[in-house]
Amino acid sequence: MKKIGKEIQQLRKRSGLTQVEFSKRVGVGLRFIRDLEQGKRSVRLDKVNQVLEFLGHHLELVSDHESRKPAKSKSSL
Repeated sequence: MKKIGKEIQQLRKRSGLTQVEFSKRVGVGLRFIRDLEQGKRSVRLDKVNQVLEFLGHHLELVSDHESRKPAKSKSSL
């Protein structure tokens, strides 16, 4: 969550919005924005998606199984 929070903070700042302005425009509470930008794990994912949607981004989940698949070898044995 820390990485997502920092990315959202950077995008918010690039948009020239304070946390107060941002929370009002997105439609979430100021405390939520603060917790999100600090990387707290207790934030609600539906609200995270709401913030990301406002910024023109989305959250993509990749399963551990998918991310750990070894690359297929091009040579055959």
